[in-house]
Amino acid sequence: MERLPASHPELRLLERAAGREDAGEAALDEITSPVFVVREHGQVVAAAGYRAWPSRTAHIGVLTAPGARGRGLARVTGSATVAHALAAGLLPQWRARPPASRRVAAVLGFEELGSQLSVDIAG
Repeated sequence: MERLPASHPELRLLERAAGREDAGEAALDEITSPVFVVREHGQVVAAAGYRAWPSRTAHIGVLTAPGARGRGLARVTGSATVAHALAAGLLPQWRARPPASRRVAAVLGFEELGSQLSVDIAG
């Protein structure tokens, strides 16, 4: 496990590899904490961090490269991020919409408290 600043260019490479939709869900470009990463063959293949929100909340974002998924890397980086947030006195929050993200959140002990509905009103 390695720490990188949220502005590190290798994180942008991971976002491009993961695709626009997954990168948008993870929102690594909005993280205010250190980013916890796993490398394979020198490349960042998984990353997680959080954005500090009001009321001492840590909004967690996790992203894994498509070729590295299904091996527990989101769990590893997510766990390090949760530990960092708790040590900073923050309440970790995981918005998990995709099923894989929901599974990782559950493994890390998060409980599902509700759902989010977004509507685009053409006008």
